[in-house]
Amino acid sequence: MSTDPLALASGSIGGLSRRRMLARCSTGFGLVALSGLQRSLAAAAAAGPVDPFAPRPSHHRAKAKSVIFCFMSGGVSHVDTFDPKPRLKRDHGKPMPVAVRPTMFNQNGNIMASPWEFSRHGRCGLPVSELFPHIGACADDLAVIRSMTSIGNEHAQANYFLHTGFSLAGFPSAGAWTTYGLGSECRNLPGFVVLSSGGIPLGGLNIYGNGFLPAVHQASLVDPTQKEPLSNIVPHDADPLQRKRLGFVERLDRRHLERLHGDDPIESAIRNYEVAYRMQTAVPELVDLRGETEATRKLYGLDSPVRETAEYGRQCLLARRLVERGVRFVELTCLPRPSDPGQIGNPWDQHGTLKAGHAEMARQVDQPIAGLLRDLKSRGMLDDTLVVWAGEFGRTPFAQASDGRDHNPFGFSVWLAGGGIRGGTVVGATDELGYHAVEDVCTVYDLWATVLHCLGMDHERLVYRHGGRDFRLTDVHGNVIRQVLA
Repeated sequence: MSTDPLALASGSIGGLSRRRMLARCSTGFGLVALSGLQRSLAAAAAAGPVDPFAPRPSHHRAKAKSVIFCFMSGGVSHVDTFDPKPRLKRDHGKPMPVAVRPTMFNQNGNIMASPWEFSRHGRCGLPVSELFPHIGACADDLAVIRSMTSIGNEHAQANYFLHTGFSLAGFPSAGAWTTYGLGSECRNLPGFVVLSSGGIPLGGLNIYGNGFLPAVHQASLVDPTQKEPLSNIVPHDADPLQRKRLGFVERLDRRHLERLHGDDPIESAIRNYEVAYRMQTAVPELVDLRGETEATRKLYGLDSPVRETAEYGRQCLLARRLVERGVRFVELTCLPRPSDPGQIGNPWDQHGTLKAGHAEMARQVDQPIAGLLRDLKSRGMLDDTLVVWAGEFGRTPFAQASDGRDHNPFGFSVWLAGGGIRGGTVVGATDELGYHAVEDVCTVYDLWATVLHCLGMDHERLVYRHGGRDFRLTDVHGNVIRQVLA
């Protein structure tokens, strides 16, 4: 029998076709298997290509339909916001009584008290610092996790870890996993949108990427401050001509797709052409806020004399409008501080002048985020919209130099509100210095396992096979934080 590789490649060995060989060998069971495979392929072809944007069934009953991720890039100090530590005031200026682990710059000083006072808010009595008077007024809707931890002590590494569950580039972000698992309820907009009028966090666009998931699941960046909020969204041809051109391109792509027997980038491109065509109308309508009432605009701080507050308020209002239209995952970006406009990717990062820097950033986001929570609640949307507030890590209880704080991934605070979350809740604790999580210690894996659970997905079943193994947003870790669930 010939072993000529050309004959093998052509499907013929010594004049014997693969089909005849399968019929003769093993009493014909190979031919039966081939026949079944062909019927499956024929049925799939008759059904047409699967729409990656179509809504998909969840694993269990979902409490939330959409996620709004308020990412505080740069690392918010937990001991100055949601985790009061009286010992810091008592021992201000004294050396740390415990061993100090290496920090980003190793310019470690003595214990530093918070410059801000804490007071209790809501029926639950949640302590919140005076940095956040507006968010504090929403305390009964918040579930604060005070024992979050990260494996990253550097911004880009920690940003990747928080967004993707891995500390390196090349893995899908939480937004991409969400649309991969659930699809989208919106036909005219992407399922995963990043409002990018703020700066892109350190690590770059890959923190919003699709990684090895189909390309349709990467984020679309919308910047409402630009004439074209989404790049190349303004049509340059009359509609009939553009429609004909898109049809011609799709026919060529389909022929190529048939020859390759399916190819994700081409299939994704076809889908993206169609969504982009529909977005030409949807995006300008989305960013046009003239239909919003004056009361709503004031609620979000759009009338603020502080430009950064007004712009972040616009992001929050657009986030509400996006989830209102069925967009599955929306992420907001922080703007640079006026006193340090060059610090674009990590504006919460105060290695010095903590008091001035955190005050600027809190003024930017406090009223808009509280306005978002109140607006969602008044419209009955908070019941099925999950709001996530987090930085990539916390900050040290001791000073860097004299008036800053270095990175601290060993214990920090995040909070959740809305769909599936029991408000007025505090989970976990750091030690009395706010240095290490010591009670109900949580990880980023646990955070995303909880978010996916609220969306109706089991994080252990949301998998994608790549490179010979199954990957998850939570890797091989993660437990749902049941204490925050309603």
